[in-house]
Amino acid sequence: MKRTILQTIFFLLLTLPAMAQKSPISDSTIVDLSTLSEDFAYDMRYATTNNFLKEKVYDCDKCQLRYEAAKALVEANKQFMEKGYRIRLFDCYRSLDIQKKMWDIYPNPQYVANPYKNGSQHNRGLAVDLTIEKLDGTPVDMGTDFDHFGKEAHHDYTALSEEVLANRKLLKETLEASGFRSIRTEWWHYNFKSNYRYMPANTPQDCGE
Repeated sequence: MKRTILQTIFFLLLTLPAMAQKSPISDSTIVDLSTLSEDFAYDMRYATTNNFLKEKVYDCDKCQLRYEAAKALVEANKQFMEKGYRIRLFDCYRSLDIQKKMWDIYPNPQYVANPYKNGSQHNRGLAVDLTIEKLDGTPVDMGTDFDHFGKEAHHDYTALSEEVLANRKLLKETLEASGFRSIRTEWWHYNFKSNYRYMPANTPQDCGE
């Protein structure tokens, strides 16, 4: 009997580290997307001066999201890759302070969520700004650049080439099949579900070492 107890204790000591490694990540945890998949391309505009703010406001070009949104985005990217494309990311989690700076520059709720009301799903780690490119890195024509604040970027604007309309349709249908929802005025912006159970966050990006 004593020997059996000792054997059981020894077995538990051996398996505890493995059990700890397999502990599930909470859906609410904000994660670095690159730790889940290396198949994305990045053009994180707010980590550069190539944006409507005309200044660099992120310390690094990481894409961070709630785990539930990140998992869904990985699955969407797999669908794109089967069709010869991959996701290129412009923006992911965004702190509330940066949202306020954007609002100060462009206080138009059609394009910039009011940080003094509900804020943006970006502030909750549940929104992505993105496009798709071919697997060799060739850009796909979406009709306008990212952050084009005009009717040409709207989903209901149809005075575009058949190629552009087809590209936008592919982007929208594939992301919606993975749980993302578009907004009318920006072809590049997608929210993961309609989840407001998270409060807007103001934690700076975790740039690591």
